[in-house]
Amino acid sequence: MKISYNWIKQFLQTDWDATKTGELLTDLGLEVEGIETKESIKGSLKGIVVGEVLTCIQHPNADRLKVTTVDLGNGDPVQIVCGAPNVAAGQKVPVATIGTLLYDDKGESFKIKKGKIRGEESHGMICAEDELGLGTGHDGILVLDAAIKTGTPAASVFNIEVDSVFEIGLTPNRSDAMSHFGVARDLKAGLMHQDINLELISPSVSDFHVDERTLRIDVEVADREEAPRYCGISITDVTVKASPEWIQNRLKSIGITPKNNIVDITNYVLHELGQPLHAFDAQKIKGNKILVKTLAQGTPFTTLDGQERTLSSEDIMICDEDSNPLCIAGVFGGLNSGVSEYTTSIFLESAYFNPVSVRKTAKRHALNTDASFRFERGIDINMTKYALKRAALLIEEYAGGKMASDISDFFPEKIEDFQVFLSYENAYRLIGQQIHKETIKNILASLEIKINSETEGGLGLTIPSYRTDVQREADIIEEILRVYGYNNIEFSYKLNTSISFDSNKETKIENVVANQLSSLGFNETMANSLTKPLYASYSANINEAASVAMLNPLSNDLKVLRQSLLFSGLESVAYNINRKNNALKFYEFGKTYHKYSDAYQEDKHLTLFITGKRGKDSWNLPSKTADFFYAKGVVIAVLNRLGIDTLKTTPSKQDVFSEGITLSLGKMKLVEFGVVKSTLLKEFGIKQEVLFADFNWDTILKISGNKNIKVSDLTKFPAVKRDLALLLDSKIEFKQIYNLAFQSEKNLLKEVDLFDVYEGDKLPEGKKSYAVSFLLQDETKTLEDKQIDKIMQKLQQTFEKNLEAVLR
Repeated sequence: MKISYNWIKQFLQTDWDATKTGELLTDLGLEVEGIETKESIKGSLKGIVVGEVLTCIQHPNADRLKVTTVDLGNGDPVQIVCGAPNVAAGQKVPVATIGTLLYDDKGESFKIKKGKIRGEESHGMICAEDELGLGTGHDGILVLDAAIKTGTPAASVFNIEVDSVFEIGLTPNRSDAMSHFGVARDLKAGLMHQDINLELISPSVSDFHVDERTLRIDVEVADREEAPRYCGISITDVTVKASPEWIQNRLKSIGITPKNNIVDITNYVLHELGQPLHAFDAQKIKGNKILVKTLAQGTPFTTLDGQERTLSSEDIMICDEDSNPLCIAGVFGGLNSGVSEYTTSIFLESAYFNPVSVRKTAKRHALNTDASFRFERGIDINMTKYALKRAALLIEEYAGGKMASDISDFFPEKIEDFQVFLSYENAYRLIGQQIHKETIKNILASLEIKINSETEGGLGLTIPSYRTDVQREADIIEEILRVYGYNNIEFSYKLNTSISFDSNKETKIENVVANQLSSLGFNETMANSLTKPLYASYSANINEAASVAMLNPLSNDLKVLRQSLLFSGLESVAYNINRKNNALKFYEFGKTYHKYSDAYQEDKHLTLFITGKRGKDSWNLPSKTADFFYAKGVVIAVLNRLGIDTLKTTPSKQDVFSEGITLSLGKMKLVEFGVVKSTLLKEFGIKQEVLFADFNWDTILKISGNKNIKVSDLTKFPAVKRDLALLLDSKIEFKQIYNLAFQSEKNLLKEVDLFDVYEGDKLPEGKKSYAVSFLLQDETKTLEDKQIDKIMQKLQQTFEKNLEAVLR
C-alpha cells in the first residue's frame, strides 16, 4: 500500500524526515518496505531558470531558426539557437542550462549540451511546455509572466512538489490503517509516546448543506445483512472536467492515474479516509430508485473494463427500479452507469457491505480493486456518512455541483463500540515485564480507546468502531506493546529450553534420505500444494475429476490441490533456469491430494529433479551432464540405503516421460523415473533435458526399516576379475546377462558390471558388443586358475545358449 508523506502532513503537521518517520511506522506495526521520492514533474525542473530574451535575429544559415541572446540573471548573457516561431526579444522564458536533464513522455532523459546548430553556437535550450512536462503543447516556446525576476528557478514558479512515498506492507487485520488518515492517526499515537503531541486535523464537513431538493433518488436495501449501511446523495449541475492540480498530484504520488474531477474525488476520498465511494450518472438510474439486491444466477453484466461477466446469485448488486444491474457492490462499476464527459447530475454512493460477501464476489470474478481491498477487510461503518459529505463538498467546489437531495441513510441497526476489560496482571504476563499504569493509560488514550472504569486490577475499555481487529484482552495488550515499542522490552541473554527427542520412525527415514541426497549435491524444495487446474490437462494419467477444488481460491493459479508434484517442481526448475542457474538437483517431500467418489485421499511422495551438469566444472576434470543413467544410479542408491535391493524393472506407463521405467518390489510400485517429455517442458519454457523421479513414499515407509542389518567379517582371500567381450543381438539388455550370470554361478560370483558398449559399422547389422566384467571370490580360500576357468567357461556357454552370444 502506497502512502504519501505530504498527504499525511495535511492531517499531522510534523517536521520529521521521511526515514525517521518510516522507522517509527515500522515499530508501530505498519512495516515500511521502502521509501520512494516522487516528483510532480520528473526532474523537478532542476537546472531550468527564467531567462529574458535580449535579442532575436534570423539564423544566417536556416530559414526556420533564430539566434537569440538570453540573460539568465547571472550577468553573463548566452547565445541560444531556437526554432520556435513565437520567440521574440523582451520575453521571459524557461531556459534549460548546460548539463540539465530533460525527460520525454516515456520518462527517458536527454542532457542539454553546448553545441553548434548550422554553424552557430548554442548554450542551452528555450523550452516549450511539453519539454518541461507541464503540458502537451509544442506549438512554440512557453512565454512566462514578464514580472518574474530573471534567474528565478523554474521549480519555484510552477510550484513543483517533491514527496516521499512509503510502501507499507499492511497486514490483513489492520483495516484501520488502509488510508492516509488512518496512518496519520497511528503516527500521532507513536509520536505521543515520544512526548511529541500533535493535533490530528480531520477534514471539515461543517459547510455541508442541501441547496435544493430537485432530484430525489430513493434507496431500498433487500438484505440488511449484506448491506448494513447504505448512504447516498443526488448532486446536480456538475461539470465533468480535469481535476485541480493538487488532487492530481496526490493521486499520481500513489500510482493512480487521474481521469476526471468526479472519479478523482471519489478515489481521493477513498485513499484519504478509507471509505470507498461510487458515482453513478443519475440520468441512467431508471425510476430514480436504487435497489441493493442479488440477481438470478447467470445474469450477464458488463463492467467498466468492457468485459461481460456472468453474475452469481450471491453477488450483491446495485440496481435501478427495473432491477437492471448498475454496479457490483463494493467491487466494480458498470460500463453503462458510470460518469462520462456528458454527465450533468450524479448519485453519489457511500456504503458498508458485508466483508465476506465482497471477498467471495471479488475472487469469483477475479477482480481486485481498491474498493474490494478495503471492504474485504472491514471498513469503519461510522465513517460512511462523513466520507460522503467530504466527497460531496469537494464535488461542489471543483465540479460546480449542487446538493439536490437530503442524504439517504439506511442504517437500521447501529453498531455499538466493543467493550473489553484489561487486567494489569495479564498485561504484565504477556508483555514479559511491568509497564507503569500511567504509561498504559496514556497509550490507550493516544489510540482513542476510552477508559470507562478503573479498578486496582485493571481497566474497563471501549474500543472505537474502526478497530475491527481489537476484540479481546490480548488484542489490547498487543496494541499497548506496539506503541510502547517491542525494542523497549528487556530480555535475557540466557535461553532456557528442554530438548525434545523425536522417535518417529517416518521422520527418521525421511532424514536419512534427505541427508543422503543433500550429500549428493541436491537441494530440498518445498512448493505450494495449491496449483493451477490447467496442469491436470497436461497428463492423461491425471484424473481432472479427482481434483480437490478450493471453495474460495486466492487466485486462479491457486485454485486446486495438486495431484502431482511434477508441475510445481518444473515451475522451480524454470524459475532457476531463467536466472542462469542451469545445473539443478532438487528433491521434495510432499503430498498429493485426490477426491474419489467415497472419500478424499492424501498420498505422500518423494520427488527428484535433475537437469544440467552433475556438478561444478574443475580445471582438470570437466563435469558431465546428468543423464538417464545418472538419475537411475541416484534412485537405486536411495532404495539401497533403505535396504531395498530386490527390484523388478518395467517400462513406465506415465505419459509425462519420453522414456522411463518403473521399479517395483513384488506387486508394489516403488518409484517411476525418466526423461520428461520436451512438449511438457515447453509449457514451462524449459529448453534443456529434465530428469524426474517420483517415489511412492507411503509404500516405501511400509517396507523400509523392516530388515535387520547384517554384519560380516571382511574376507581374507583375494577376489579375481575376468572380462568377456560378447557379440549380441541389439535387442538384448544388460539385465538379461546380469540375471543369467547369477543363475549360472550362485556361490562365487559377487559382481557383474558393464563397462563398454559398442555399436558401429564394423559389426554385423542388428548386433552390438558388450564388454562385461565378472568379480569372483571365495570367502574360505584362494581361488585356483582351473576353478576360475571352469566358471568362466560355464558363463560363456550359458550366454551362447540363452542369448546366442558370440565371444569376440
